[in-house]
Amino acid sequence: MKSSEDDRISAGMRRWRREFPDIDCSGKAVVGRMLHLQEVFLREVNRTLAKHRLNYPAFALLATLRVEGAPYRMSPKALLGTLILTSGGLSNILRKLEKAGHIRRLANETDGRGVIVELTEQGRRLVEPAMRDHAETEKKLVAALSPEEQRLMAQALKLLMHAHSDRRAGKRASSRAVQY
Repeated sequence: MKSSEDDRISAGMRRWRREFPDIDCSGKAVVGRMLHLQEVFLREVNRTLAKHRLNYPAFALLATLRVEGAPYRMSPKALLGTLILTSGGLSNILRKLEKAGHIRRLANETDGRGVIVELTEQGRRLVEPAMRDHAETEKKLVAALSPEEQRLMAQALKLLMHAHSDRRAGKRASSRAVQY
């Protein structure tokens, strides 16, 4: 295994420090590696999901409906709250999955203007084996870390996510205040 000194992020940081010694580029040690790993992980995840004729966004939506439990239904707003998608991106995925017969959109009985997204039996049969393969791929992607390192990494990433979701929520709240 390569030492931490000979990966491309470390090499890039050395060049930054040489050319811009007044800039603290220490964030690249984490952010640069996370961006690199995002590409690696997404490529492997999509390779696994391609065997099931899925890509990650479609899989994430179907799996989210499946783990919601019977009757496998959620509102688009609830889906947006769990997925990393824009509302336009969600609409496109819903349209494609509905056309393929994996989901259906139903009128929301409690809100006549709303819609509920439901996983179909065909969608359930597609996503369940994909979920098993996806979980195996995730385990392989982090296998270089011991169980304790995985726990610590998950904890550190959770802290970063909370820090940035709090900032986003604060920005939304302050921008609403300005609009009113």
